[in-house]
Amino acid sequence: MFVLANFINALANLINFVLGAYMWVIVGRAIISWVNPDPYNPIVRFLNDVTEPVLARIRRFLPFTSAAGIDFSPIILILMVLFLQSFLVPTLHGIARSFG
Repeated sequence: MFVLANFINALANLINFVLGAYMWVIVGRAIISWVNPDPYNPIVRFLNDVTEPVLARIRRFLPFTSAAGIDFSPIILILMVLFLQSFLVPTLHGIARSFG
């Protein structure tokens, strides 16, 4: 069963890394939005393509995210990522320990 435990540990570490990287992408998108970026820049297009589907869903369900010209949807998304990092990853590590 240690193989399954190692697999679940590796999966938890991978999820933690991907969530951390995605959080930095969200932060980059928020910082880029403060200036007038070139929409044809490949970095700006990548940041928009990766974050906009999730941010649009948050804006659709929470219409108050844009108050006084400030978009709070990146903050909500970062909080969701932090929740997943602090709940899902330790849960997977706990499951792996139970198999080991």
